[in-house]
Amino acid sequence: MEKSIRSLSWNDMPAAQSLPVLQHPAKALLFIVQIREISEQPIFTSKAHVFQIDPTTKRNWLPSGKYPLTISYFYDGSRNSYRIISVDGAKVVVNSTVTPNMTFSKTSQKFGQWADSRANTVFGLGFPSEQQLSKFAEKFEEVKEAARLARDRSQETTESCSTHSQESSHEAPTSPQASSVNGTNDEKGDGPSTIESLLRSNNHRINPVKKWEQELRTLAESNARLGVALQDSAGTADHWRSRLEHCKEEGERLREKIVELEAQSVDIGKEREQNSRLSQTVRLLEEQISEKEQELERLRAEVQVIPGLLEQCEGLQHQLQSAESTNAELESKSKTMKCNVEESHRKHGNLVKELNTFLAILDGKIDELHGFRQGLAKLGMNK
Repeated sequence: MEKSIRSLSWNDMPAAQSLPVLQHPAKALLFIVQIREISEQPIFTSKAHVFQIDPTTKRNWLPSGKYPLTISYFYDGSRNSYRIISVDGAKVVVNSTVTPNMTFSKTSQKFGQWADSRANTVFGLGFPSEQQLSKFAEKFEEVKEAARLARDRSQETTESCSTHSQESSHEAPTSPQASSVNGTNDEKGDGPSTIESLLRSNNHRINPVKKWEQELRTLAESNARLGVALQDSAGTADHWRSRLEHCKEEGERLREKIVELEAQSVDIGKEREQNSRLSQTVRLLEEQISEKEQELERLRAEVQVIPGLLEQCEGLQHQLQSAESTNAELESKSKTMKCNVEESHRKHGNLVKELNTFLAILDGKIDELHGFRQGLAKLGMNK
């Protein structure tokens, strides 16, 4: 069909000029591919990243798209041929006819390639998994074998046709001899052949017109189907545009959320610094408390000495009482004892004064410790 369309003249085809798709060469090529896809049937479909070899370096791979594309095997029953086709939107990425001479090579666990001499390029496919690559390679071998069988059948058909034509050419010279035997002259023999040649030329002229009309009808039907598909794709595009706008709005909300979180992280950093300072203050207070507790332990140890002193005071009082009871009996020794008693009173008074002073000091320390504990309790309540 593609060759027929190329052979048509636009002046002889007003119906073709009215097709909006065929007014642009790039769209016309895609239109022809899509029309051929309508007559062809997909026999295997997969998804892969499509690459083509760099025509300048012949080493680097050039990606044909950002995302995985649908890659399919198509079978054309009218031509008995197989093709590998991949389309990215309005762009035909792969249009490779499989021939028996092609070879699909696995260069890695998920990548394979094959060379197309007609397109003068090398195609590469990167699959998501090794299983998909293996399935595609197996299908390539099946299609290549089918193409080989189709070529062999066509060669056999061509050879049989050539054999029949040779046999007919050997039988053709007998007809002039028969005409000469019947007594016909050259003018009578040329008449039917001239009419037959005219009829053949008219048939050759009429047959292309019929083919053009049939192809134009097919193109019109395909254009209608493509129009419906274009409307569906437009609706899908509108849907994805709305999804894109929604994603943009969601992205803006996420950016605002990130800004808020960054501001909160700054506040959290300040709170952490303040907490670290408070922790240092608490450690200092704990050290002071430990020092005060040690001092309190020393004071408690000193307080334990006071009962012994009180016992000594009581003993002295008993001794004084015994001395007073014996004072009458020891009048002779009263002067001496009086001196001793005065001295003992003096010592006792000094001891009492020292004891009172110590008790006053102890009371002050206890008051300070009590006030310090109250301050710690207030500090704990403020936290």
